[in-house]
Order: sequence, then structure tokens, then C-alpha cells
Amino acid sequence: MAPYTSYYIMVVVRFRCPMLTVDAVILFGGKIVLIKRDRPPHEGHYALPGGFVEIGENTEDATLREAKEETGLDIDDLLLVGVYSDPDRDPRGHTVSVCYLAIGKGELKAGSDARSVHLFAPNDLPPLAFDHQDMIRDALDKI
Repeated sequence: MAPYTSYYIMVVVRFRCPMLTVDAVILFGGKIVLIKRDRPPHEGHYALPGGFVEIGENTEDATLREAKEETGLDIDDLLLVGVYSDPDRDPRGHTVSVCYLAIGKGELKAGSDARSVHLFAPNDLPPLAFDHQDMIRDALDKI
């Protein structure tokens, strides 16, 4: 009789999950900060500062990082606006965005994925990428 041998079967399970993103409605000098996107999708269109949450990062820290990278601003007083999960909100695939309202401080300066950064009065916004118009509307309802 052959000696007892253990065999381990490794099973790899891959889950398909939405990607997690953050967006920030930043108030700066009484206006809303918008970036002009420098990359697809929606290249050349206005959008809220934001981006993907990195592994090991919480959504609040991701929002602080993305705001600094894209606008040059430090932000504080984060207030949760909402979670936006329409599977069709991003043409790259299913993303879920956590949106925060914040106050910006510092020097406004475009960086990272932003071609440029601009200030707009809440009642004079340009057409926006993704579902950012909804996010701004919901943020302004919280003020």
C-alpha cells in the first residue's frame, strides 16, 4: 500500500466588482472648482476633481489626494454628499463613486489628469462629464 499523500487543490475565484472612485465638490472663494479633463473618457470636458481609490486607501484620504493632485488645493471639512452607482455612469465600466463636499484652501493650480482648473458660480456651470451635475446639485442641497 502506498504511503498516505496529501494533495492540495488551489481554487482561484475571481470576482467581478465595480471599481471604487471618489469625487469632490470643492467650494473655493464662493465658487465651485472644476477641472477640464486631460484624458479619456470625456477628454476636454469639465468635471469634478476625483479619481480611483488606491488599494489600502480609504475614500476620505483618496479625496484629499485627488483634490491636491488635480487642483493644487488642500481640502477639509469633508461632508459626504452621496454614493453614485449607476452601472452606466462611466464608459470605462461599472464604477461606484463616493462624493464629498469640501472647502478648498491654498493656490489653485492644475495638475495630474487636469488640463486646467476653473472656478464657476453654482448657477453658471458648464456641461459636465459623468453624473457630476447630479453630485453638485445634491451637494448644494446640503448647504
